Parts: sequence; structure tokens; C-alpha cells
Amino acid sequence: MKVPFRVLVAAGCFALLSLSCGFAPNPSHSLDEDIIVTAAPVYQPIAAVYGGERFPSGARLLLIHEGKASPLVPQFAASADASVSFDGSSILFSGKKSADGPWHIWEMKLSDRTVRQVVNSGVDAIRPLYLPGWRLVYAQKAAERFQMVSARLIDSKELAEMEGPGAKPVFPLTYTNASAIPDDVLADGRILFEAGFPLGDGTTPELFAVYSDGSGIESYRCDHPATSTDARWGGHQLKSGDVVFTHSGSLARFTSSVAHEVKVTLLSSGYSGGISETNSGELILSSADAASGHDAVKLRNPGAAAMRTVLATKGESLVEPVVVSPRIRPRRHPSALHDWDYGNLLALDSRISRDGAMKSTAASVRLEAQDNSGHAVTMGTAAVESDGSFFVKAPADRAIRLALLDAKGGVIRQEHGWFWIRRGEQRYCVGCHAGPEHAPENRVPQALMNGTTPVDLTGTRSQPERGGN
Repeated sequence: MKVPFRVLVAAGCFALLSLSCGFAPNPSHSLDEDIIVTAAPVYQPIAAVYGGERFPSGARLLLIHEGKASPLVPQFAASADASVSFDGSSILFSGKKSADGPWHIWEMKLSDRTVRQVVNSGVDAIRPLYLPGWRLVYAQKAAERFQMVSARLIDSKELAEMEGPGAKPVFPLTYTNASAIPDDVLADGRILFEAGFPLGDGTTPELFAVYSDGSGIESYRCDHPATSTDARWGGHQLKSGDVVFTHSGSLARFTSSVAHEVKVTLLSSGYSGGISETNSGELILSSADAASGHDAVKLRNPGAAAMRTVLATKGESLVEPVVVSPRIRPRRHPSALHDWDYGNLLALDSRISRDGAMKSTAASVRLEAQDNSGHAVTMGTAAVESDGSFFVKAPADRAIRLALLDAKGGVIRQEHGWFWIRRGEQRYCVGCHAGPEHAPENRVPQALMNGTTPVDLTGTRSQPERGGN
């Protein structure tokens, strides 16, 4: 969708703005779609993963139309994080009315630039994304970290009736003592987000995915960073289904046929995350520009010998580009959660792992949870059957992790990070860190042959280690 040129003129003197702000468009290349970018003197792309500020010197949204730029919301003290609606008619963004106030979530109708506030939490709320249906996801500051939250775009009686009596207007999607920042909404309805690895206990940014009700949390790929400088962030799904992202200043991608990342070779470096795709398949990205000394908006045409600069400006980096155009709406995830205080976990064969064969036989599994101070608390153990299966009840909406023990109680294999299970979630896994390349065998696990009642590891009561009928 292209914003009418007369709307841009109404925002101010276009030619004078271009000269006074030092914009340097590339007149040799004009895009069919408009682009919205965030302009900032200082940009720290992964600061939010540590609970920090990405734009310590402020930021503003710019609309690039036919190679020229103008402020999109000049009445705001700061603006960033543009997310275009699926029909291309509106955007969500983070904004500050006053420089010393917190970031809030706003929505703008692009046809007339009317703005309404969507989220006013009293604390920083950033990186909003449209969800299919009538909700959005964003990151909200709490206790020095950002937690992903789902909220209704409009809290009305009609939407409340459509979602059902148990649905809350606003609810958290993440449940660890670590920041989680949404990057994109995938075609299958999951939310792609970045957080420290190991999840809930690490500091190296990594990509994860979760459904829009907070269930099904998992790493997007299991080829995790080898060192603390091996960071992955800024993920975006292309029309092909591939996910492209920034890997420590280089560009990489995940494709469905490969279990590990693949490097994307370009004739430049210094990518700041935030990648978008035009209708013709060109990539719009933010990359270091030698002439301006900051990040510029560049275009990469598949098969071209080099990237071309769309826009650069002195004294500011241009980051987080998004194309203003209709796009395919992701699938809406039909939640099957129940209002319980627990969820059920079924492991089909804990012996299967990317890490290779275990050195000894697992006799039991131990479940740990985090207390309010972030310390690990043992909730109990359950037997592991001869086929490697176990079936347990776990506390819901709380950081948990598992460890496999031998007959003497020694740890054979354990999770170094944390995950969670939502209220009423019924979840199974193939094995322990099995990876997406493994599929379950077509057989009934021994843990269910012995009984269909899970072993209670919620810490609320004791019961035998094997489930009853």
C-alpha cells in the first residue's frame, strides 16, 4: 500500500526537510512500496534482551516514499518499532508523548494518520506485532526485564464474547526470569522471539518460538550459539518460509530442509537486524554505511552483484525497516488450554537426543522449578520406563526444567535453561533435546501402558512415582 503523496506534503515542507536533516536518497532506484524505518542517533539492537534501552538518544519513525523521507509522527517525542497490519492499512508502533515518559503502544491509520493508544501500562511497552484475529503481542517491562504480553486491540463486549468467558483482555506469554522480545509472527501462527540462551538463565541472544497463547515454547533450531559472542536476533520470515536473521553482524537464515543455520552471503557486513521483503522478493535491510558512518537502508535484489542504498542520513542510523504493503495473514492458533494450575508432560523416549547415547540408563526424572528469587527448587521425581518414556504433571505458568537421573540419583543429562508449560497444556516430546529432525515411533509408550494418570510433580501433594488408572 502506498500512502498518498498529498498526505506527505501535509506533514511539512518535504524538500526543506530532506536538506536540513541530511537525508541522502539514492535517485537511481525507486521502490514500488513505501517503507517505514526507525531513525536514531544511537541504536543498541540487543539491549532489550538485557532489559536495557535500544534508543538511549531517542528515535523517530520515518516514511520513505519514492526515495525521500519525512517524519511519520512528528507530534511524538519519540517513536519506533513500526509493524504493518495484514491489510496494509495501519501500523502499530512504540511511542513517547514526552521524552522522559515510558514507551507505550499506539496504532495509526495510514490513510489519515489518526493515532490511538492501544496499551498504557505505566511502564515501557515495546516491539508490538499484529496477531491474526483481534490481538497484538508486545514486550512489557517488569522487574528490570521485558515479558511478552498478549492484549486485545480493542477491548469490547463483542470480542470478549468471541474469545469466551475464560479469556483475559491482557495476559503474559512468557514465564521465566529473563527478557523476551518479539521479532515476527510466523505463517503457522507462532511468535518468533529473541531471548538469552540458555532460556531463562543465559545472556547470548537466541531465537525461540511460542504459540499465541504462550504454549509450545521451544528453540527455533537446536544448533545453539557456541560462544557468548555468537548472538542471533532480529528474525523475520520470508514468503518462502525461510527465517532470516542477524548472526553477530552477519546475515543468516533457517530453511525447513536443514536443521542448522545457513549463512547468507552479501557484499557487505554489519547488519543491525530488522529485515523486510518487497512484493517482488527483494530484501530491505539495515546495514553499515561507510559514507554516513551509520546504518543505512539498503536493498538486496536476489542475483544482483551488490546491494544498493535506498536511504542514508548523517548523524542517524536507519533501522528496523518495514514495507507498507498487504501481506498474507498468518494462521490463527486455536488454543486448547484449560484453567488448571498444572499441565501434563509426556516424554516418548528420553533416551533419544542430539547429544548422543547416554552413558548409563535413566531410572528417574527430576523436575525443578524457579522460586520467586530465581533459585531452583526440586518439585519431585518420577520413574523413567524401560523404553525411556515418562508422564508427569508439572506446575503451570512457572519456569521449570528436567534432569535425568541414574539408579543412584546421579545426573545423567539435564537442561541448563528453563521452559514453561501453560495452564491445561498437554505437551509431549520425542526425546531430550531430540531436535526437529526426529519423529516419534508409532507405538504406545510404556508410561501410558502402566496408567493414564501423570505423576504429580507440582509440589502440591505426594503420590507414587508411577501413574494409576
